[in-house]
Amino acid sequence: KMAEKQEEPSNTQNGEPDNAEEGEEKKKKKLKREDLPPFEIVTGERLPAIFFKFQFRNVEYSSGRNKTFLCYVLETQGRESVTSRGYLEDEHAAAHAEMAFFNTILPKCESSLRYNVTWYVSSSPCVTCADRITETLKKNKNLRLTIMVGRLFMWEEPEMQAALKKMKSAGCKLRIMKPQDFEYVWQNFVEQEEGEEAKAFVPWEDIQENFQYYEEKLAEIL
Repeated sequence: KMAEKQEEPSNTQNGEPDNAEEGEEKKKKKLKREDLPPFEIVTGERLPAIFFKFQFRNVEYSSGRNKTFLCYVLETQGRESVTSRGYLEDEHAAAHAEMAFFNTILPKCESSLRYNVTWYVSSSPCVTCADRITETLKKNKNLRLTIMVGRLFMWEEPEMQAALKKMKSAGCKLRIMKPQDFEYVWQNFVEQEEGEEAKAFVPWEDIQENFQYYEEKLAEIL
């Protein structure tokens, strides 16, 4: 717990000299972000650890976690297989990361290719995104999509449950992230401090219970 608390201040103040550069970089990024037109989707290779620790936590009540972080692995199978990976987050509520994936990363599926896509998402999609996913999968039979989610979003709502069922019937695999999946995201999508040994993933206290809780809920819905 303590370690988490100590990490946060270095995000706002660059006290230690080795953080000074990082602080400058972040300031630049911040400026850039504010100049961006609305609906800008932030994309990158790896997300900051502090975002991961907060946004991906599979808590039951996700207060303050109103952004979606989507890490993807896109495998395109043609004559040769090509795999690309990265992450998206929605900076502005008007374009959710799920939509952004279809608009920017995979705007069109070529019929001669097969696409295996795995998403690791902080929470399951909203109704609108779920419907868009369903439509996209129905249209593109050569697209396989597996969505690993940390939490279920508004799962008590009948409308949401219906949207998730439709996704399933369109062939989307929806899974709750297990502790090993969080570890996979940590190793593959989270920035590691430069020059340090890659830090081992530290599971939070209730990671396993929360996974089981959501898994039961999802099984009931589907």
